[in-house]
Amino acid sequence: MSGANVAAPGALPNVLDTPVRRKWPVSPVLRWLGIAVVLTFVLLPVVYLFATSLKTRDEILSGAFWPETIFWQNWPDAFDTVNLPLFMRNSVVVGGLSALVTLALAVPAAYSMVRFATGGKALYSVVLGSYIAPPIVALLPLFYLLKWINGIDTLWGLALVHALASVPVAIWLLDSFVRGIPKDIEEAARIDGAGHVQILLQIVVPLISPGIMATGIICLILSYNELLFALVFTYQPATQTLPVGISLFQGDRLVNYGQMSAASLAGILPVYVVALIFQRYLIGGRTQGALK
Repeated sequence: MSGANVAAPGALPNVLDTPVRRKWPVSPVLRWLGIAVVLTFVLLPVVYLFATSLKTRDEILSGAFWPETIFWQNWPDAFDTVNLPLFMRNSVVVGGLSALVTLALAVPAAYSMVRFATGGKALYSVVLGSYIAPPIVALLPLFYLLKWINGIDTLWGLALVHALASVPVAIWLLDSFVRGIPKDIEEAARIDGAGHVQILLQIVVPLISPGIMATGIICLILSYNELLFALVFTYQPATQTLPVGISLFQGDRLVNYGQMSAASLAGILPVYVVALIFQRYLIGGRTQGALK
């Protein structure tokens, strides 16, 4: 056997013999093409909704994408038909309350399940499985629960229902953040005499604050867009939320698609403003969860 191609013992490997993996550069044209495709996919429904809000009833039935003549009357008619500001305020109140209650339950629950394996894998599976189940399954027990505590047709009762429904997804979102905290920090605090509650409030919560903010915003948006529970547990305009208000544009014989589109666009604005204000928490929470 020839030793011409055999490296001597202890010799460094030949760099020239090491295969080089080429990184193919992404063309700027392809990069911008990909961005254009994503923006089209995201913005096309909003653009179509805006175009529909400017159409007459005949143009909507004809299926034209863009109106031939701008019909602005749908916007004032939408606010005259339904008290949109009241419904939007109710949605914001219910969403904010439900997000706070969800975090108050989910943060200690996620910490306990991750650090102390509370309930084992069975409890974790049950918690996540409850979110996968159809919401209509919980209507009857939730109805009797709200009736027992006099929460039917109230904003706080609906917020409580939304909070209970969002706890599983909140625990799932917070799980990776809690796992990313080094145990040495908690053990050092425990040696100094800190208890479990003190460690949770003074160490864990500040460290996972981006994840808590991101989870709270997501839970708020889920509550803001929820229709089934709001439709069943509220009866008066004073307690009904925006999705219920938008459903009122559907009559017995026709649907006011133009006014419904205008109301839907107006309802998007509060969520859009919240997302813009807290976008750094959403991005930071998503990135921190991915790195950990």
